[in-house]
This record gives sequence, structure tokens and C-alpha cells, in this order.
Amino acid sequence: MSDRSELIELHNRLSKTLDEERGVAKQKRYEKGYRTARENLDDLADKDSFVEYGQLAIAAQKSRRELEELRTETAADGIITGFGKINGEILDDKKALSAIIINDYSVLAGTQGYYHHKKLDRICETAEKQNLPVVMYTEGGGGRPGDTDVHVQFAGLQIPSFSNWAKLKGKSLRIAVNNGYCFAGNAALFGTADFCISTKNSWLGMAGPAMIEGGGLGKVNPKDIGPAEEQEKLGVIDYLAEDEADATSFAKKLLSYFQGNLKNWETKDQSILRNLIPENRRMAYSVRDIIETIADKDSFLEVRKIYGRSVITGFIRLEGKPVALIANDCQHLGGAVDATSAEKAGQFISICNEHNLPIVSLADTPGFMVGVDSEREGAVRKMGSLFNAGANISVPLVAIFLRKGYGLGAMAMVGGSFYIPIFTASWPTGEFGGMGLEGAVKLGYKKELEAIEDEKEREELFNKLVQKMYDAGKALEAATQLEIDAVIDPAETRSIILKALETG
Repeated sequence: MSDRSELIELHNRLSKTLDEERGVAKQKRYEKGYRTARENLDDLADKDSFVEYGQLAIAAQKSRRELEELRTETAADGIITGFGKINGEILDDKKALSAIIINDYSVLAGTQGYYHHKKLDRICETAEKQNLPVVMYTEGGGGRPGDTDVHVQFAGLQIPSFSNWAKLKGKSLRIAVNNGYCFAGNAALFGTADFCISTKNSWLGMAGPAMIEGGGLGKVNPKDIGPAEEQEKLGVIDYLAEDEADATSFAKKLLSYFQGNLKNWETKDQSILRNLIPENRRMAYSVRDIIETIADKDSFLEVRKIYGRSVITGFIRLEGKPVALIANDCQHLGGAVDATSAEKAGQFISICNEHNLPIVSLADTPGFMVGVDSEREGAVRKMGSLFNAGANISVPLVAIFLRKGYGLGAMAMVGGSFYIPIFTASWPTGEFGGMGLEGAVKLGYKKELEAIEDEKEREELFNKLVQKMYDAGKALEAATQLEIDAVIDPAETRSIILKALETG
């Protein structure tokens, strides 16, 4: 390095923002079992690819603290921002560029100060202009009241950070990652993201302990506010990670589906598919086994696994090409689409459509979940949202019916109508109707069944009528009437999906 004084000063100043000169802050992170913000950055971004914005910023507190102290203790004003490549080693290098935002909890508990907001605004505005995805680590305590140097704002409610972040919807994919405490403004950023990843050691709330106490609601332990496992059950979290390394790995893989194709891929023996559905139509099976077989090896990535369990949402690759996927899980509610799964599927479809990912639906559903309890979950609006999402799909949609395709629920699973997908096919095990067979028989033949006093005879008639309706609604008959486009050999599912997507 040159011995010119200005260069020496530059490198001295930059070094104060790095972990090597922030030993105390680094040690506090390690004592909690956490990583530093810059360690997360190094794990996320490809080596030597990151260009940082605003590294020399400090908290606006010169009027109350020593300058040298601020340079180390409030490094980068608590937020690392810039651009770097992610997944460049496995993808087209040009598609790897991403915006990166990492809130640094070791600086004033990750609170959002004056320059912190300016840096956040700058990176969001630039990401929007360049149409780049953004990964944000959100750990932090919300707004910071201690920036005493700022005399140009009153309540600070004119700050555009939250609207700038929200404006990226549909333009720049937003992935939020959290570990530790995430309250108030930081939680607002987390919850606004397209996909939310959290470690098990996370607590998420729109108000932290200080705000709750200040509002006269008593003292609260921060670990009682929005623990991650609780938030996962509520559908707030798309993936619950073991730790920061797991969360970062998931974020990178998730982002890769929106970045483009992989050159290398492997597939499984597709003939396995012919025997994954039991011959007994009342027996359940693992649809995840079907997904894993159709997809490129190790490419299936599921999101929001716990919430809305009767519909699976996630991503796969077919010959290296990324595809969004929804599928009914007959091991939960028989695959019926309940209010929460409809809401989940609708939101997922909308995000993938906004970012031009083709969609595959593997349908096997008796329809929408019915009953008093279902209505108490807001079924009317939530199930309606799935139709809204389906009607606005502009990307190619391919529908494959594995078994049951009944009623409005089946229509909603494929965009709102069997004619919405560019190709609607069924396995030979497919069966179709306006409602589930058993329910249709009970309703349509109520008088005939009630007229039979002998219970055994009544059951025999019931089974006979169900079989008759099943024969009439089999996939082969549905194809004859052009309700669906084709009945296919399960072993050809993968190749047929690929061919159909080429027409989209």
C-alpha cells in the first residue's frame, strides 16, 4: 500500500468498520451463538463480488459522543448495503447480481437512524432502477430516538424507506432473513418481503418491549414477543432455519429459482411414478415422493410447509429450468383446499407470476373444505383470493390431475377453470365431478337411501351408486368429453410438462 497520508487515513477509517477492529461487538455475537453481520455477508455474496455503499457512515450523534467512538461503535450506521453476486458459480454470471442489505445488531441494537435510512433508501431506489433482487437481513429494534444531530425533522414520519421497500413488489424479488430480535420498523420490513426466512432463535413483533411498556401494556420479556416457531404456524415465516448458516443457504437456493437455469442436472427413473398412487382410491399417499421424482434430483424446495398444509407450495427444476409448483397433499384434510391453504396458494401464485416463473399444479382434491369451522376461518374471502390469483396468471400454467378433481376447489387449483392452463392432463387414476362422489350420492339419492331400512342393503346401494358415478367420471371419460386435454402415462409426466411449457 502507498504511504500517502490520504490513503493511510482511508484504510484506517475503513478498517474501523470491520470485525477485526470491533472485537468487543464480535465477541458479544459469538457469546449468543450468532454470526456478525459481515460474516453473513461473506457467506451470502460470492467472494470479492460485493461493492459497498455508505461504509463510512456513522450515527448522527456527534453532539453527544466522541467521533472516534462513533466510527467503531456505530460502524456504517448499523446497516451494510451494496451490490454483489449470489450463486454466480452455478448460474449465468450476468444473472447473479443482487442488492444486499444487512442490518447490524451490534450497532445500537440494529436500530434505524438518520443515515441508516438514507442508505436503505439509496439501495432500494437503485435496485428498482436496475430491476435487481434484494436479500435483506432484518435483525434490529426499529426506530432510533438518539440521533441528536438531526434538526431537520420533527417526528420523522416523512421517511420513505418503508414505501421504497414496498414499491419493489413485482419488480425486484425481496427475500428477508432474520435471526434474533426483529421489532417495529425492522419487523415491518421483514413482513413486507416476498419471502420470509427466520432462524429458530428469532422473535418478531410489530412492537418491541419498550414500545409495549410505553403504551401502558406492562413489561414484557422480548422472548415472549412473536417467537419464530409460533410465527411459522401463523404463516408469517416461509422457512424456519436452524441458524444463520442454514437461513443463508436457503435464501441462496430460493433466490436461484428467480435467477435462471442451471447447466447441470440429474433425473430419477420416471417409471416409479406408475406405482406411487395406491389402487385403493381411498388410500392416501405421499405427493412429495411424486414431486421429488418428477423434479430434477435435489431441486425441490418447499416454502411455508407448516401453514396451509393441504396445499404444498415450492419450487422445482426440470432440465435445470426453474418452475413454481403447487400440489394438494391428500395426507392432510384429504387434499381439501381450506381457507389458509387457499390464501397461501394464492399469494404464492401471485409472486411467481409477477416474476415470470411458470407454474405447475399437481391436483388431487375433493374440493374446498366445507363446514362451520371452515367458514369461521374466513373461507369466503380467502378461497376467493385463490380464484383472483388464478385469473391473473400470465405465465404458462400446466395442470396434472393425479387423482381427485372435484368442484370449485379443483377449478381453483388450476387457475379457476380447466381451460386456464396451457395443458390440462390427468393420470389414469383421475376422477372428476361437480362434488365428491360420496357427498354427491348422499345428496342426490337421499330419498332412495333413506327408503331402505336394512343398513347392509343401504350400504350396498350406496357403494353401487358411488361406483357408477366413479365410472362415469373417470379420467378417460373426462377426456372423451374434452373436460381435460389428455390422459397420460404417469412416467411421461415430466417430459409432457416440459413440452407443454415450450408452447407457453
